[in-house]
Amino acid sequence: MELTTWQRICNRILGGVLKSKARNDKKLSSDIIKAQMPMMPEVFLATTIVTSIAIMAISWALVAIFFVPDIGVIAYWEGIQDPATELPCYEWEYWYPELMDESKPGKGCPDFAYQVFPSSGKTAIILIGGLFIPYFGYKHNKGAPARQAQARGDMIEKYLSAANATPAKIFRSLAMNKEIYADVSDDAAMVYRDVTLLGFDLITAMKMGVDRAASVWLTEFFQGMVGTLTAGGQLKLFFLNRAEHYMRENRTRLGMFLESIALLAESYIVVAVAMPLFLIVMLVIMFWVSGSGAQMSEGMLYGIVLGFIPMIHIAYAILVWTSSKEQDM
Repeated sequence: MELTTWQRICNRILGGVLKSKARNDKKLSSDIIKAQMPMMPEVFLATTIVTSIAIMAISWALVAIFFVPDIGVIAYWEGIQDPATELPCYEWEYWYPELMDESKPGKGCPDFAYQVFPSSGKTAIILIGGLFIPYFGYKHNKGAPARQAQARGDMIEKYLSAANATPAKIFRSLAMNKEIYADVSDDAAMVYRDVTLLGFDLITAMKMGVDRAASVWLTEFFQGMVGTLTAGGQLKLFFLNRAEHYMRENRTRLGMFLESIALLAESYIVVAVAMPLFLIVMLVIMFWVSGSGAQMSEGMLYGIVLGFIPMIHIAYAILVWTSSKEQDM
């Protein structure tokens, strides 16, 4: 697979400088191999660093938009009249029209004041946009091989063919059924390629597959197959035992997944269905009979109903989606 244009640009900028360091990083090289990422370690590291620099530049540019004098977001915010002074100024204009001066801010109202952007907000913008986003962007990009290797490791085959077929044919069959076996078919394809195209014997090819496998289960499967062939055992019995073992493991994982989904469903009924109903009723009552002891603005009521409550449903949807993705086989 060819490198993308962005990867080629990044490699030309930093690839030569990082070549020695990247290739000496054994963990990075291992993760790239297990993740089936078709690039050299120095290409990945150069792409990660240049991409992180681009993210940092964009983040700093967005932060600068807030702090640009006169035309920035903060300047625009601080150029708006403070809502707390609108009513006093309106009353002042009504009772003292002769004192109004169009050339002065607020037409000369003594109570007029602009909004003040909070210092904590400025600090949060600088920390989030100038520090946290670039840092976590770099960590996210650098951890891509490990995440992909782990994701491939979770794609474990559950059923194996063992009916009068040679091991090479079995790996070929696995490689040709990617829609069933997912990323496991990639490891099988590499073993079949080593045997048929590169001329390695089956045991050597599977030993090489052990180093490439991202899954602990698949590594154990290859090692068990090598041990069975070396000891002269029957592969058919080994396949049957492994298939039964993987099916039991899969049932256990699915049972735990269903239990977690049931727990989420119960909490969803309480948090996302019952609680909002009582909350809306209480907020409406507080809004109608609000006195000095319980003030409820209309904007706050809209914010809770249209913002906070939908966020609960979105959060539960994300939880269920992420839990389901972990169970993809």
